[in-house]
Amino acid sequence: MFPLIVVDNPKTWPLQIPGASLVSARDYLTEPHYSDLRGARVFNLCKSYRYHSTGYYVSLLAMARDHKPIPSITTIQDLKSNAMVRLASDEMVTKLQSELKRNRSTEFTLSVYFGRNMAKRYDAVSAHLFRLFPAPLLRVEFERDNDEWRLNSVRPIAANDIPERHKSFVIEAAQEFFRQKRPAARRRDAGLFDLAILVNPNDPTPPSNPLALKRFAEAAKRARLDVELIEKDDYGRLAEFDALFIRETTAVNHHTYRFSRRAVKEGMVVIDDPESITKCTNKVYLAELLDRHNIPKPRTLIVHRENTDQIRSLIGLPCVLKQPDSSFSQGVTKVESEAELASAVEKLLESSDLVIAQEFLPTPYDWRVCVLDRKPLFCCRYFMASRHWQIVNRGANGETDEGRVEAVTFEAVPPAVLNTAVRAAKLVGDGLYGVDLKYVNDQVYMIEINDNPNIDAGYDDQVFKMGLYD
Repeated sequence: MFPLIVVDNPKTWPLQIPGASLVSARDYLTEPHYSDLRGARVFNLCKSYRYHSTGYYVSLLAMARDHKPIPSITTIQDLKSNAMVRLASDEMVTKLQSELKRNRSTEFTLSVYFGRNMAKRYDAVSAHLFRLFPAPLLRVEFERDNDEWRLNSVRPIAANDIPERHKSFVIEAAQEFFRQKRPAARRRDAGLFDLAILVNPNDPTPPSNPLALKRFAEAAKRARLDVELIEKDDYGRLAEFDALFIRETTAVNHHTYRFSRRAVKEGMVVIDDPESITKCTNKVYLAELLDRHNIPKPRTLIVHRENTDQIRSLIGLPCVLKQPDSSFSQGVTKVESEAELASAVEKLLESSDLVIAQEFLPTPYDWRVCVLDRKPLFCCRYFMASRHWQIVNRGANGETDEGRVEAVTFEAVPPAVLNTAVRAAKLVGDGLYGVDLKYVNDQVYMIEINDNPNIDAGYDDQVFKMGLYD
């Protein structure tokens, strides 16, 4: 089926794009023929996407008809959001410095046509912007401050605002985009719903190993779900699915958060949800949350530049220092002397205004209770790496040594550990969490609550086997 280019008035439309059907917005919204189409691709090029405008309703009804509009309602909302533009700018900061380094001006405007720019050297940044804000025609403003380029605004542009000298290129870019091979239409009789699993094959510490991903796919098939592994560059395809399962290390200033946020806006089921990512990836928030609800934990101090002298008296030495968004044992340091403490605190405060200092409680293993939908899913003992105080020992040469993982039945877990884990997870939400605890002298100590917990084949599934994935 030809792509449908939906415009306000075909008679005044300035571009003739072979291989596409030109449709008036009024016809698309009112003619039964378009409502009955299956598998259509709608490119909404109306002049305005203002709320309740004709352009807004084109994307809204296209979504209801499963026509996968570009831009989607979510993209339209993102284009209006200064917060989303700032988030995109933070995500692209390294790429912008590289791509725009030869530009010596203080301001720069980039026209993005179906993910491309007339100047080939800007193709990479144009394609990236199109993935973040999937809309056919975009005008992007950049500004340079203190030798650092930042994204200032992203807005859709009307076809009538395309310079005459650009029009032939726009037609070429549109035709090339339409020729790109798209995934075959999904057969709804094969699966009740479509599940996307977001992965990063280059993630050095992925939350699920390849065998676990294979077992998730097998379990999904038994549940009549069609599964596809997607990656960062598939952001624009997210609306094709009914649910998103993130199996890539999450962070707030990161594409995983954008995927999660967009999935929620599209009405999809999503794990991890953006609120859980925000809460769990910041240990300052968790420290405050646990304090407020009287969840027992090691002695903890939220450290800033004015109270660093209190660490020694309130926490003692040795102690553990944590950057707020540390994960997988990274960004966590044990200090044993005053000199080490001063140096480590100064280094952490260079990148964050607040850090965590916590009492050091040595144990041979940590308890991990994985909680899903406010109920325990599985439990493990995570043993410390050989001759090390953490589960993962990262060598200076990049090699890692990990302690063994021992999955256990619920009956083998001290009731106080299980109950505290579930109680703590409930404070965050109803998603999937890995709750880490220590059990010392019959006393439970909460260490942290992780979104995006490890579920690795051969380790975490030792007790429940394939039943865990189901």
